Amino acid sequence: MRIYLDHNATTPVRPSVAEAMSGILRAEFGNPSSVYEEGALARARVEAARSELARLLAIEPRSIRWTGGATEANNTLLFGLLSPGDHVVTTEIEHPSVAAPLALLESRGVEVTRIAPDETGCVAAETVLGAVRSDTRLVSVIWANNETGSLQPVADIVDGCRARGVMTHSDATQAVGKAVIDLASVPLDFLSTSAHKLGGPKGVGALIVRGDPKLPAYLHGGGQEYGLRGGTENVAGIVGFGEACVLAREELADRLVRHGELRDRLWAGLQKRIDGLRWNGDRDRQLSNTLNVEFEGLAGEVLVQALDVEGIAVSAGAACHSGSIEPSKILLAMGRTSEQARASIRLSVGWGVDESQVDRVAEVLGTLVPRIRAAEAP
Repeated sequence: MRIYLDHNATTPVRPSVAEAMSGILRAEFGNPSSVYEEGALARARVEAARSELARLLAIEPRSIRWTGGATEANNTLLFGLLSPGDHVVTTEIEHPSVAAPLALLESRGVEVTRIAPDETGCVAAETVLGAVRSDTRLVSVIWANNETGSLQPVADIVDGCRARGVMTHSDATQAVGKAVIDLASVPLDFLSTSAHKLGGPKGVGALIVRGDPKLPAYLHGGGQEYGLRGGTENVAGIVGFGEACVLAREELADRLVRHGELRDRLWAGLQKRIDGLRWNGDRDRQLSNTLNVEFEGLAGEVLVQALDVEGIAVSAGAACHSGSIEPSKILLAMGRTSEQARASIRLSVGWGVDESQVDRVAEVLGTLVPRIRAAEAP
């Protein structure tokens, strides 16, 4: 039986999520835009799921716009809100679905200021706010980094931006379902998320839009999602997202403790067996499920492949870049050298992982690492 420790790439679909989606696919085929009974039932399912995500985030349901994932949500916001001449403040540790659109917008005349993290992968709120200018249109800061799990001071940044009259956005894809997010207390203007990071299906996400910023339609035709995204809704996927939100709301407190225990047990097991380790991050300022480790003197991608042969799935970096052997841009931004960044792997726990599995991973790594180091030694 394989051991899956890459829950930051995607999570297993929870059984109750699959069951809820299956019921829709088998028996409830109506179009939510139709006015007869089948359509009304589909519309009710979509709105019930919207309410569940709203409860999880402490936001009004009307603020939620369904999308095809967080990447679409980020692109919808950035291309819809920013124009040539605008200034945006962001960080060097954003997910590519924020970094790449901003790079393209920069080539079209949007000015972008990127804030570097410290050696633990966190940015300072005062540094972010210090980059805000009179012409700043948006501040976009990731909530939790996908590679290191580093949690950013979003609440402090939002408070400072509101005092300056500047809109704020956070890609919270890794944080929803893994950290407490209360938008009643942290009044972000925009937030992006995706179902498959918290036990839901792939291909469905959401953009939270507070107030009425008059974003233009990203997909035209049909007027769905309050005019922002035309096209018939993915009812089964949205229902699955809603059920994943129910589970997250009910389990979050236990998840934070349970995941932290498993992560720390894994780290202790590695330390007992292997020399030359470094934790990339700060356990007090990161997701409780995430462990990014540098194994001195070896190539992370080789270790990932060797673990795969042993039936263990981990990541050498962001899942979106899993086919690349380039060093992690996140770790480079944290001050790591190319060699140190390439010597790092990410292990992330989640539903279905237990003590016997993390003990097995520590045991296997305790054997593999010295063997690979010896093989790669000059």
